[in-house]
Amino acid sequence: MSVDPDLMVDRLRLRRRLLFWRVAAVAAFVLALTGVGGRSLLQGGTLTARPHLVRVRVTGVIGSDVSRQVALIDKAAENRAVRGMILDVDSPGGAVSGGEALHDAVARFAARKPVAVAMGGTAASAGYMISVPAQRLFATRSTLTGSIGVIMEAPDVSSLLDKVGVKVDQLVSGPMKGQPSAVQPLSPEGRQMLQGLVADLFDQFVTMVAQGRHMPVERVRALADGRPYTGRQALALGLIDQIGGEREAKAWLASRLHLPPTVPVEELKVAGPRDWRLRLMHGMLRVILGDEWAGSVVSQGVALDGAVAIWKP
Repeated sequence: MSVDPDLMVDRLRLRRRLLFWRVAAVAAFVLALTGVGGRSLLQGGTLTARPHLVRVRVTGVIGSDVSRQVALIDKAAENRAVRGMILDVDSPGGAVSGGEALHDAVARFAARKPVAVAMGGTAASAGYMISVPAQRLFATRSTLTGSIGVIMEAPDVSSLLDKVGVKVDQLVSGPMKGQPSAVQPLSPEGRQMLQGLVADLFDQFVTMVAQGRHMPVERVRALADGRPYTGRQALALGLIDQIGGEREAKAWLASRLHLPPTVPVEELKVAGPRDWRLRLMHGMLRVILGDEWAGSVVSQGVALDGAVAIWKP
C-alpha cells in the first residue's frame, strides 16, 4: 500500500511541534520550580517581615555534608525578623564533621539570638553535640540522649582473602599511610595512632559539652563513657534543662523574648529528594517525556566520614 507523501509531511510536522511543546513545557516547569522551590531550598519558608521564630529539624543520621542546613541557620541569624530558633532534634548522631559544623552554626546563632532545643525520641552522640550550644534543652522523660563519645571502625577482611587465596600487596610511603586497611591487619602502631585520633576527637566533644552546659570538664568526662541517658536521668545529671517538647520550647522562647504565645514559627527546611516539588517534577517529566527520558531525577545518600559520633544500640 502506497503512503501519501503529503500525509507523511504532515505527520513529521506534527511530531516536531509535539517535541517543541514538550521541551517548552519542561523548560517552563523547571523555571517555575526554581522560582518557587529554589527559595525554599535556601530559606525553607516565607520568612515574613513580622517578628517570628524559626524551626530547624535535624532527624535521622547526621551526614558529613550539612552545608545547606548550616546556610539556613546562618541566613536566619542575619534576618532581623527572626527572634529565636527551635532546634528539633531526633537523631542518634552521625559524622563527627557534620555534627561539629551544625554545632558551630547553632553556637553562632545562639550568640545573637536564643535557641531552645526540643529533643524527640533520640538526641544522642552527635545529636546531643549539636544541641549543647542552645540556651535551653528540653527532652521527654523517655528521650535517649547523651552517649558522649566517638567511634572509628576499621574493617579487616584479610583472613577471608587468605581463605580464598587472594593476596594484596600494599605499597605505602610510610608505616602509618596504610593504616587502617581492609586488606591488611591493623598493626600495633596503627592502633595506637587511630586511638590517638579518637581520643582527640573525644576531647573536643567533651569540651563542647562543658562549654555549652557550663559544667566542669572533669564532670562531663565522668558522664562521657558512651552510655545514653533517658531524659529524666539527663535532667538529674544537668545534661538537659527541662522535661518537655516543642510546645514548652516555644513558650520558653516567647517568654524570654517578650513575645505573645501565639508568635508564628517558620520552618526552615532543606529541599530533599522526598520534597513534594521533586516528586511532582519527576511525575511531570514522566508524563511529558515518557519513561525512557525521565530517568532518575534524584538520588539520596548519607555520607559519613571515618570518625562517627553515633549511638549504636
